[in-house]
Amino acid sequence: MMIILKTPRCLIRPFERQDIESFMTYRNDLDWMKHQSFKGLTREEYENVLLGEQSLQHGMQLAIIDQATEELIGDVYIQQEDQTYWIGYTIAPTRARQGYAFEVMSGLIRHLTGQGAKEFKAGVHGTNTASIALLKKLKFTFFATELDEQIYRLDVSDIW
Repeated sequence: MMIILKTPRCLIRPFERQDIESFMTYRNDLDWMKHQSFKGLTREEYENVLLGEQSLQHGMQLAIIDQATEELIGDVYIQQEDQTYWIGYTIAPTRARQGYAFEVMSGLIRHLTGQGAKEFKAGVHGTNTASIALLKKLKFTFFATELDEQIYRLDVSDIW
């Protein structure tokens, strides 16, 4: 399934070759990415993942594009397990704290709920207070700890 989605300010779409340079700028900023995996790779490694075949069952990384400037400002990750979707998000440091992650994740959750999603989960490092605050704002609740991550869960029948 191809996902293309618009929110008030953003376009969520598959990655294109011209996105890779901007993607590498924030993904390879190891201080900014301290709470994330999928970082510090070569251009070829990123291209293989982002421009290759992706599916919801194996995980899909999508670009977040600012509709006004057509710049890549972040990315989202989605993986489907039956009616549960694992989601992740990264916003470039130049666009942080401007409401983009909340806008994009709200739109994505509404979209996937409309496609039959019943539950969402997100893994976050306990030190990533900004991400935990975003999940709580999206009505996720703490679910479990697995390895070094806290798992937050949203049951859409409770909220949406």
